[in-house]
Amino acid sequence: MTEQTPTAQLSGAGVSIWLDDLSRERLTSGSLQKLIDEKNVVGVTTNPSIFQAAISKGESYAAQVAELAARGADVETAVFEITTRDVADACDLFAPVAEASKGVDGRVSIEVDPRKAWDTAGTIAEAQRLHAAVNKSNVHIKIPATLEGLEAITETLASGISVNVTLIFSLERYRAVINAFMVGIEKAKENGHDLSQIHSVASFFVSRVDTEIDKQLTALGTEEAAALKGKAGVANARLAYQIYQEQFGSERWKLLAEAGALPQRPLWASTGVKDPAYPDTLYVTELVAPNVVNTMPEKTLDATYDHAVVTGDTVTAHYDEANAVLNALEGLGVHYNDVVALLEKEGLEKFVASWKELLEDVQQALNSAKGA
Repeated sequence: MTEQTPTAQLSGAGVSIWLDDLSRERLTSGSLQKLIDEKNVVGVTTNPSIFQAAISKGESYAAQVAELAARGADVETAVFEITTRDVADACDLFAPVAEASKGVDGRVSIEVDPRKAWDTAGTIAEAQRLHAAVNKSNVHIKIPATLEGLEAITETLASGISVNVTLIFSLERYRAVINAFMVGIEKAKENGHDLSQIHSVASFFVSRVDTEIDKQLTALGTEEAAALKGKAGVANARLAYQIYQEQFGSERWKLLAEAGALPQRPLWASTGVKDPAYPDTLYVTELVAPNVVNTMPEKTLDATYDHAVVTGDTVTAHYDEANAVLNALEGLGVHYNDVVALLEKEGLEKFVASWKELLEDVQQALNSAKGA
């Protein structure tokens, strides 16, 4: 018997590996199927930046763009049809994984227009529109965890639609997200939905926390500050998992579980290591715990497959240590609440900027196709 690969070991430890990327090229070339077959990939996440990169580089969209241009489709319609087609095709590719895992994995996420992140009613309407257009049982609709997004998360789940909550940075907001999820499931139950068919993940961002905090620690320039570099992202995520264990061990949750509801799994997002001084699998090997998802860019997936050392659960024994890291940062004047508020703002700004670039790129492609 051959020794298990690190990605297989990760799966065995209860971590679902999802790829943080999608393009038509991946679907048509067979490269995504290869990752499923060889590297234990059991899902895909997308975001506006991923689609912008895929469509700006991809020749494989030319035929659909030409057809849309011939129909006189406007740019918003074109982007909607292009992205929902990729996601629907990816859902079909992952259908066997979804079936084998009873829908827990084999999921493909598509995000609401990020310009609606502060518009509750607009987000709810967009989530329903995306869900209807993709029309696959294994799709997740991604909704940012803004304050305005919390009600949209609840109402989308209440209508029986599976949700990937994205852009979570703070522990306080994560608690609010879990509450929004549970209220949504309670409402879905009242609405007569089969709770076992509603799935959700909560995407907790990791590397961006280190990027911002390390910048502040470097500016402080002390040995004490230097000793804390590269520790905040993992500490924050570990404490999120502690909250997950508490909330999904509660009496409130037990009642929903008895009615068939499935827990909202924590998903580690932004797991590509930005600082070359750190191990390239840092946000994988240090965040192994049962019933989590780690969504990785391909570079991180390849590094994990090649040389990650998987030693089982690296989260639940480290809560005291994680609290000590955040307390030490506060003691140095690196204020947690300020950092997480800034990261949410910047994260949304990046997605809105990518969406605008995507619209510009598709508009140019439509213009070229009309002129051809």
